Amino acid sequence: MRHIYYTQFINSLCTICSLLGIFCKSKFYAIILFTLKQIKTKTIMTNDQLWQAVLGELELLISKANFTTWFKNTFISSSEDNKVIVGTPNAFTKAWLEKKYKEQILQALKNITSKDVKLLEFVVETSKPQVIKPKLDGITPRVEVDSNNTSSEKRTSNKFGFNEKYNFESFVIGKGNELASAAAKAVAEKPGISYNPLFIYGGVGLGKTHLAQAIGNHLLLNNPKLKILFISSEKFTNDFIQSIKTNTVDQFKNIYRKVDVLIIDDIQFISGKEQTQEEFFHTFNALHQDNKQIVLSSDRPPKAIPDIEQRLISRFEWGMTADISAPDLETRIAILEAKANEKEHEIEKEVIQYLAENVRNNVRELEGALNRIIGHHQLNNSNITLDSTKQIMENISASNVRGNITPKKIIQIVSSYFDISIEEITGNCRRRQLVTPRQIVMYLMREEIKASYPSIGQELGGRDHTTAIHACNKITAILEKDEKMKNDIHLIKQKFYQ
Repeated sequence: MRHIYYTQFINSLCTICSLLGIFCKSKFYAIILFTLKQIKTKTIMTNDQLWQAVLGELELLISKANFTTWFKNTFISSSEDNKVIVGTPNAFTKAWLEKKYKEQILQALKNITSKDVKLLEFVVETSKPQVIKPKLDGITPRVEVDSNNTSSEKRTSNKFGFNEKYNFESFVIGKGNELASAAAKAVAEKPGISYNPLFIYGGVGLGKTHLAQAIGNHLLLNNPKLKILFISSEKFTNDFIQSIKTNTVDQFKNIYRKVDVLIIDDIQFISGKEQTQEEFFHTFNALHQDNKQIVLSSDRPPKAIPDIEQRLISRFEWGMTADISAPDLETRIAILEAKANEKEHEIEKEVIQYLAENVRNNVRELEGALNRIIGHHQLNNSNITLDSTKQIMENISASNVRGNITPKKIIQIVSSYFDISIEEITGNCRRRQLVTPRQIVMYLMREEIKASYPSIGQELGGRDHTTAIHACNKITAILEKDEKMKNDIHLIKQKFYQ
């Protein structure tokens, strides 16, 4: 905050000197103005603050999984003139960022800094300069300990893997999450007794992981002797596969079946994995019979998860199934006010209102937009106003534009993207180069405008609704492992809002 007040003071002095120079026609004021501008130049934000702003912009463009995977433990190593060097934790991350994200990072740097950044390089650095790193959703700052110094940076995650900022106090309650929040608190107070299992589902960025971690943090604080395990379904699958390869299945079972609380994030990803489902079925039974608490999160309700055993679906529904829907306007305003307060920024109500009205999809997008606006104004030493906010938001694909997306528009854009005709994409030809674009159209109709499966089938030449279901499930499965498909979908979505 001191930095902001200081730069605002310098800006005010620059304005006064400019006016005095005009009216008094004195070189004296021109000299002072030049000096002040030199001082102002030296007050540019630190490399950490610059990288925080860059990450805030990239988070709006990249999927959560890719953002966490490739930008974790990255930082700006140095920034001089028109050259920026980004530090990465290993050679693989360095190569991937250079290949996949260099242009996006470079563009983000140009968007949020007055410097004409032309050179962007990546290096492998095992340790970061001793500066506190920015705290961003999806990235836990790396804690460095200097061998000559007994102090270390404050951790944002504890040794159990829970991010300490995800607690019940920081979770903003609204109409769309009241039930899930109340159920999570009940489980945290009486694990294994109230709502077992607790199954929380909802769209991306709505707070499922926040609530799951809040349960863990509450239990650790109030019941430190409990054995609590928080993992992703991918971790469960990988551990199980590894135990088979190394003949350590008994050890695997001891780890997962001897806990007091098991929390699994994104359980929908065990879809189609028969052996994993078999093992999880027995793990679930063992824990439930011993009254051990199970908490699961998913992007959809149990019955909507494809390729999963019915006996698992029934068990997921044994306890409490609670959904989280997109926040309404009042909740979005409350979330923005809470986030601004966390960042120690006073933002005018009209700016908060504007953001809440234009970013409607989820909490992550709200915070991403807020981070971008704060970062932009910090780096440019300016005040946050409604006009400047509107200008910045023009570059963000605001959720209210979704109302302009129609099935015909999706068909037209996908056809153009793959250079095929609308007649071909809606026709009956099953050539491979037509089948995939057609399935992408069905997937986007479902994901972007929530069209029903029968209506999707009708838009694509009167096809049966089961064809639409199959197409959506297939594209969803491909997106989990195919980077090219992810990139295609991302580029197509961008065209929706141009």
